[in-house]
Amino acid sequence: MVKSGRAKRMEKHHKRNKGAGALNLVSLMDIFTILVFFLLVNSSDVQTLPNAKDLKLPESIAEKKPGETVTVLIGRTDILVQGTPVANIAQVMATQGNDIPALRQALLSQNDRVLRREAADDIAGREVTILGDKDIPYRLLKKVMATCTDADYGQISLAVLQKSSDKLDDLQASL
Repeated sequence: MVKSGRAKRMEKHHKRNKGAGALNLVSLMDIFTILVFFLLVNSSDVQTLPNAKDLKLPESIAEKKPGETVTVLIGRTDILVQGTPVANIAQVMATQGNDIPALRQALLSQNDRVLRREAADDIAGREVTILGDKDIPYRLLKKVMATCTDADYGQISLAVLQKSSDKLDDLQASL
């Protein structure tokens, strides 16, 4: 069968354009790179504190956000440093004095791992955050805070829940 010139041209044209379309990955890689840098830069503003389900933090009107510090969590049965149990609360309450040796040792071991390099040399710059239920006995809190200062931590912060401005306005109106 003899093909006309037009049929031959159309056949060549269809063969040439029959290949699958290619995806340009260069622009996609640029977008993903920008997205990754954006997420890395903006993720440093957030610090999450350990969340214990049975822990009810006290409320406060403080507006300063917590920095990256060593965290001491006072649970119902144990005292945890960075999520690792170090002391039993019943044993701590039974001992005399304000020193908790296991807690002090755990805090001293955290100096090199968690603290910034500047704070490792400067005792006043070392900071620890204590998370405790609002119903824990003051005597226990006092022992934990005294042990933190014995372990060369110059700044002790207590983790609290921030009160809403509505509650603050109600409190000021009642005064």
